[in-house]
Amino acid sequence: MLFLLFQIGRDRYALEASQVAVVLPLTRFKQVPGAPLWVAGLFSYRGKNVPVIDVSQLALGRAADARLSSRLVLAHYTPAGQAPQLLGLIVEKATDTLRCEPDAFADSGLLNQAAPYLGPVMQHRDGMIQRIALADILPASAQALLFPESVTS
Repeated sequence: MLFLLFQIGRDRYALEASQVAVVLPLTRFKQVPGAPLWVAGLFSYRGKNVPVIDVSQLALGRAADARLSSRLVLAHYTPAGQAPQLLGLIVEKATDTLRCEPDAFADSGLLNQAAPYLGPVMQHRDGMIQRIALADILPASAQALLFPESVTS
């Protein structure tokens, strides 16, 4: 299986490549006043409005660094009870991929209820890599904000 690798702070994370629609350079977003700080805004992609979250802001409470290697990853996300949608993820150092078997990742041994999207880990030559469970990245309240049922198609 192929994974897109990126960083949150100094640590490395992996997202299944099959969940990635496209990887784009960072751009400007339309702000969403009153939204949580980790909601970076809205982005128009091929005529559809896509909500964008800053993964570093979500995980660490600080905005992602604007580096040449920072990217906007448009991912296939399925809000509860709805059809799949695109969700934008701002990630840092999205420059590598990793091909490995899913069972190369093992349970971390930690239960972090504040970050249920943090999945199993693997030891790699460059250090530990943790999988991101995209389905668990947004709490129900954020899904309701970003993907209101009356607005989606």
